[in-house]
Amino acid sequence: MSRSAEPLRLSSHAGRGTLLAAVLASGMVFLDSTVVNVALPRLGADLDATVADLQWTLNGYLLVLAAFVLLGGALGDRFGRRRIFLIGVLAFSAASVACGLAQDTGALIVARFLQGAGGALLTPGSLAVIQAGFHPDDRGKAIGAWSGLAGVSTALGPLIGGWLIDSLSWRWIFFLNIPLAVVVVLAALRWVPESRDDTASRAGGGESGRHRFDVGGAVLGAVALAGVTYALIDAPVRGFTSLPILGAALVGVLAAVLFVLLERRRGDAAMLPTGLFRSRLFSALNIFTVVVYAALGGFTFFLAVYLQNVVGWSALLAGLSTLPLTVLLLVGSPKAGALSQRIGPRLPLTVGPVIAAVGLLLLRPVAPGASYWTDVLPGVTLFGAGLTLVVAPLTASVLAAVADRYAGVASGFNNAASRAGSLLAVAALPLLVGLGGTGYEQSAELTSAYRGALLWCAGLLLAGAALAALLVHRPPRGREGAPADTRR
Repeated sequence: MSRSAEPLRLSSHAGRGTLLAAVLASGMVFLDSTVVNVALPRLGADLDATVADLQWTLNGYLLVLAAFVLLGGALGDRFGRRRIFLIGVLAFSAASVACGLAQDTGALIVARFLQGAGGALLTPGSLAVIQAGFHPDDRGKAIGAWSGLAGVSTALGPLIGGWLIDSLSWRWIFFLNIPLAVVVVLAALRWVPESRDDTASRAGGGESGRHRFDVGGAVLGAVALAGVTYALIDAPVRGFTSLPILGAALVGVLAAVLFVLLERRRGDAAMLPTGLFRSRLFSALNIFTVVVYAALGGFTFFLAVYLQNVVGWSALLAGLSTLPLTVLLLVGSPKAGALSQRIGPRLPLTVGPVIAAVGLLLLRPVAPGASYWTDVLPGVTLFGAGLTLVVAPLTASVLAAVADRYAGVASGFNNAASRAGSLLAVAALPLLVGLGGTGYEQSAELTSAYRGALLWCAGLLLAGAALAALLVHRPPRGREGAPADTRR
């Protein structure tokens, strides 16, 4: 792996500037994964949207992000992580403007697809520049700070979104990205060092391997997610046995099988080298990611809509309800990362989801007239405490489970796993709990769906805890910081 400068230290201006660029950029992507949840009631009323329209507003973004974030990581490894990172920031910003200007749900959904494409380029780069650029002694602290601050941006989404929606319009949740992007570009040009995986240029044989991108793998991955997502979202409308639904599900499953076969055949030239999965830890951590982030995605989708359309809170108050989550992530993530480094990730990744599940169960009885302090705060606080124990240890463990030269691919795949979890939850949960059409505007129907969804999310968290207890362990380290079980 080549670098254009000496390893960064957190105490240096360049180190802090690089961390700033990485946090703000990934923060834009994570914020737009959650901020739209608060806007759904107003957005739906303004654009005359159905439940399926609202699902696609979220899932159009998550689908492209999940499908192509792995390719974004591979592009960064080959062409330069800072270069691809900056391209992603610019593309994301342009698509954000298009979202804010959309006049109907069709235009908004298309713009969200384009926004996801920009996010797929910048998200793996934001973490890969830290992994590749920082000195090993500071890398764990930098990743912990990135995890905590990026997690805060996710949690701040409902708060910022609520204020903008009540004060201005739901459109401003997208325009907010523009000033953030300006700061990211300036910081990246000034401080972020360029880095790439020199071995990527030899993947597939010779220098020409640099230009041999796994387009087939990227397309098959996108088709697999799109087919399954479409089937889940439109099944209540078209019918489970209708030809379009069965056809979409079949295409999705076949594409997933072909994706695995193609990646195995391409070896090191693959977008996702299947050799990474020889590490049982890497595999287990990514399954854990899908399960836990599915619970997070499902919970955030239902909570903001429920608090506004049933409990009767404003968008701002609905956003403020998750403020404890923000504070806990900000204060606790670096400490959770340090704890995991000392004792290993198993205990935090086992205990965290259990605590979060208890928090969700406490939130199920919330009803009109509920008090924030006695009915909402305890559940949100427990959920936030559990999530805080998970975020930093999970990120650091995924990267530590593979060799450093796979930083971009590992980061990309883990981001894809988290987005896929949220994507599938948002697609499947309304179906599982019987919410469709304009049911989100009906108090009784939404209440039943909300309480059922929280039960499903709590069950997913407990399943994640069991998985961590059985399969997660401290990453074995080899020479030069490369995990012993993945080095060749």
